[in-house]
Amino acid sequence: MTDSSEIDPTLIEAGRLLFAGAADFFSAAPSLGSLPPMKGVEVAFAGRSNVGKSSLVNALTGRTTLARTSHTPGRTQQLNFFDIGGRFTLVDMPGYGFAAVEKAKVAAWTELIHAYLRGRANLARVFMLIDSRHGLKAIDTDVLDGLDKAAVSYQIVLTKGDELKKSEVEARIRGTEAAIARRPAAYPDVLLTSSRDSRGIPELRASIARLIAEHGG
Repeated sequence: MTDSSEIDPTLIEAGRLLFAGAADFFSAAPSLGSLPPMKGVEVAFAGRSNVGKSSLVNALTGRTTLARTSHTPGRTQQLNFFDIGGRFTLVDMPGYGFAAVEKAKVAAWTELIHAYLRGRANLARVFMLIDSRHGLKAIDTDVLDGLDKAAVSYQIVLTKGDELKKSEVEARIRGTEAAIARRPAAYPDVLLTSSRDSRGIPELRASIARLIAEHGG
């Protein structure tokens, strides 16, 4: 686990500034043919339905309504693109694993996601959101297998960290790190976050700021 005491304060500040400006929705892609042209650096957020993805995106950007939140899993049915201060594009990917959605629609989402991951040359990293209360499940590891196969860099972000007992936090982080240790495309640091109490948000912003700087953004 990386905490704020281990991160260069200038990087924490760079992360804050990165998300301090404008954050604007500019495109939605329900199909491969509707993807916007590639430009600049993109980072994508993925995870199971109801993992808290939209809430985390809103917390990162300091907005309350940038990404749509819903108590009904499976509402995000397209790739949503947000311009973050002209520095990079944040992509909110469809949630996966919600059984109540029609199988044909799930298949279409899955193909869209896979096609995006395979063909997006400017995609710098996928932030894989995992519910900290449950850890990695089989459906998550299937997605990680696909990212490894496609050689798409990804980093695990544990969500809803405020709902873990203090005694559970370290074990969950260490267990997750061990589970991805031999995965070729996995970034080794696992971040614990909460959109409710903002824990881990500065560290996640700093991680993105470092990534953007490394890619010349």
